[in-house]
Amino acid sequence: MMPPPNVTGSLHIGHALTFTIQDILTRYYRLQGRDVLWQPGMDHAGIATQMVVERQLDAQGISRHDLGREKFIDKVWEWKEQSGGMIFKQLRRLGASADWSRQRFTMDDGLCTAVRKAFVRMYKDGLIYQDKRLVNWDPKLHTSISDLEVVTKERKGHLWHIKYPIEGEKNSYIIVATTRPETMLGDTGVAVHPEDERYKHLIGKNVVLPLTNRLIPIVGDEHADPETGTGAVKITPAHDFNDFEVGKRHNLPMLNIMDENAHLNDTDTVPEKYRGLFRDKARKVIVEDLEALGLLDKITDHVSQVPYGDRSDVVVEPMLMDQWYVDAQTLAKPAIKAIEDGDTKFVPANWEKTYFQWMRNIQPWCISRQLWWGHRIPVWHGPDGTCFCEETDEAVFTAAEKHYGKTVELVQDNDVLDTWFSSGLWSFSTLGWPDKTPELGRYYPTSVLVTGFDIIFFWVARMMMMSMHFMNDENGNGLVPFKDIYIHALVRDEKGQKMSKSKGNVIDPLILCDKYGADSVRFTLAAMAAQGRDIALGESRVEGYRNFATKLWNATRFCELNGCTYDAGFDLNTATHPVNQWVISEFVKMQEAVKNGIEQYKFNEAANALYHFAWGIFCDWYIELTKPILAGNDEALATETKKVTSTILLEMLKCLSPIMPFISDEIARNLLNDNEFSFMTENWFDVRKLSTKIDKYNTAGRAINWLVETVTAIRSMRAEKNLGGKPIPLQIKPSTDEAAAWAREFEPLLRSLARVEEFTIMAGSDEFAPDAIQLVVSDATLGVPLGSVIDVAAEKARLTREMEKTQKEIDSLSGRLANENFVSKAPEHVVNGYKQQLDDLKAAKAKLDEAFETVSKIA
Repeated sequence: MMPPPNVTGSLHIGHALTFTIQDILTRYYRLQGRDVLWQPGMDHAGIATQMVVERQLDAQGISRHDLGREKFIDKVWEWKEQSGGMIFKQLRRLGASADWSRQRFTMDDGLCTAVRKAFVRMYKDGLIYQDKRLVNWDPKLHTSISDLEVVTKERKGHLWHIKYPIEGEKNSYIIVATTRPETMLGDTGVAVHPEDERYKHLIGKNVVLPLTNRLIPIVGDEHADPETGTGAVKITPAHDFNDFEVGKRHNLPMLNIMDENAHLNDTDTVPEKYRGLFRDKARKVIVEDLEALGLLDKITDHVSQVPYGDRSDVVVEPMLMDQWYVDAQTLAKPAIKAIEDGDTKFVPANWEKTYFQWMRNIQPWCISRQLWWGHRIPVWHGPDGTCFCEETDEAVFTAAEKHYGKTVELVQDNDVLDTWFSSGLWSFSTLGWPDKTPELGRYYPTSVLVTGFDIIFFWVARMMMMSMHFMNDENGNGLVPFKDIYIHALVRDEKGQKMSKSKGNVIDPLILCDKYGADSVRFTLAAMAAQGRDIALGESRVEGYRNFATKLWNATRFCELNGCTYDAGFDLNTATHPVNQWVISEFVKMQEAVKNGIEQYKFNEAANALYHFAWGIFCDWYIELTKPILAGNDEALATETKKVTSTILLEMLKCLSPIMPFISDEIARNLLNDNEFSFMTENWFDVRKLSTKIDKYNTAGRAINWLVETVTAIRSMRAEKNLGGKPIPLQIKPSTDEAAAWAREFEPLLRSLARVEEFTIMAGSDEFAPDAIQLVVSDATLGVPLGSVIDVAAEKARLTREMEKTQKEIDSLSGRLANENFVSKAPEHVVNGYKQQLDDLKAAKAKLDEAFETVSKIA
């Protein structure tokens, strides 16, 4: 199931990661011959979409209220058809191969039917009900929002210490400390800890609420922390979530003192002087009045955690109001058990803890929103307040007529459903539920859900609950919506910081696609997607994988220039030359690593196996090792090598195609001279075809790997000793008969690939030359006498200069990191960067010291 992007959305780097991983799985399992459905869709995004359209109307000097509900909704649909869904086009640019012909929208006709059916059934089962509870009210958007849509920000403010006079005791007060003096008008109690010796004797007495002269009780409650503030807490049940619970425990009245705009309302609770004032203005006036009455004890500086609406960016007001709720606690029980029993598993498994923590402490789910765009709550209210809820409008009016004995006027509830209610049905409603469609029978439960950790609560948990309630097996037991839940990490910037517009470090995946190609972006994300580890994404990494793509093009060009034409009838079992057998055996290992990596959701391991084989083995070593064969006189061997080359290239591209689909298809089309070819319709290469030869190929592979390791060791030594292309003498002391045979067999290749002039195979008792550098490789030790190759004096002078330069850099960095003032003030990523540089310099210095010591031994 594609996590449905918002209709207002555009592709960001988190989306790019999510959809790349889903596309890799989709393409891979298609290659495996599986019947794969990647179900696409889009969310109507209630608040976000309404905001977009209202802004457009505001620019024309029109409000939604000027239009009325129906005409406004027509405007939203008009916007949706013209401008909504841009992200689908962007996903296609990224290469997403969903079944676009089946795309769904959370407000299309079918899903509207599903939503209404689900609501009605849950309402009649008592799982949906109306209640007066505290909600997060957004005074800008004029709707309730969920806890998950509230962003807490640290804000510098004050703590006002206010004297509440104790009833009947002259000049006796209890002092409460509050960050919100304006809410005191709604106080209905003062709480103290029942064991607090300062206040125990006051429990049961009343205080006179300043500015209102209402009497409110002092109650004993553990919510009051003796160590915080004054130890006495004002209780405003209708405007604070903790106070709401205290109020319920002590049966305190719940007085709402604000309207939908966060102005003090005109109820009798609010003194006339303060009515109509915005909460910030009311605070100022109330504090002034308290000071004038001598009831303001003191004001201290205080840092508060203030809730803001994540879309409106205004302070959220806790408000007591009637809303619609789902009995989430009941729904959560089977969804918890499903994870406990392993019917569904999280990957990585540690996300189970997050899921359990949320689900085991779940509160009633507020599903009503005071918006116009969305699924309108299918409840009609009669003249006496009776509610009617049926699957069709006709059934509603029939039920009302039966109830009242006559036709009466009904009014539909004004609220719409929380967007996550319709998204909670996504795993089965998109497959045709409530009808028993073939798709529902075939594809439910789904195999895997891929998403970010930030919507485990928003979406994953709600899908688990809703799906298991409505989808049952033949015994009536709830069926999980998916077997695996793969939670991918967060994409951060290259310094490990979270991306944000304010920091200016946001990476736009579409810009990266323009600069480096979608394949490079996809491969970068896959290569860095290690389980449980955030991705530190830098543009240089994407550029590096663009170079990888270029390497593939160059390898293809080499094949074309050398006549490596693909032969579909060629059997890899017929390969005779060790180099060809080696590349086949290495391909089999790579393919197995890719298979395991993708199937175990270790996408980085799959990508890195591909990179190592394609660049290191095929493009570098295999092509280099086959050049003498292709240029030689053995026509049969050359033909075999061309066919192995083209076959392995094509099968390698097939393995690569789930991650880099564009370049894989394009190269394959060139290789096959077929403009219509695509790996989308191909089958995974069956390794079992090589079962009769694979042991032999692995033996050949060990020999060539020894050759590669030996040449690599000599080339690294050349670079370290600054030998350039000078011919060198080489002494080889094998430790096994097999290695001795390899040394004899590969002497011509060692001479050409490692630029060896004098070549000696030594017996076990032979001693290396005194001036020989010794290198250890598998089953052999190499000796490279340097006396005749380098100018000892010049090399010592060069190494001395490098050592001195490196030591100066070490001293400079060490001094900076020893400066406590610098370390305490510098950003963490800067300090960590310097530490890494210091480690690298020390390692480089150790190598220089070793090289100097080696050269010094040469006579």
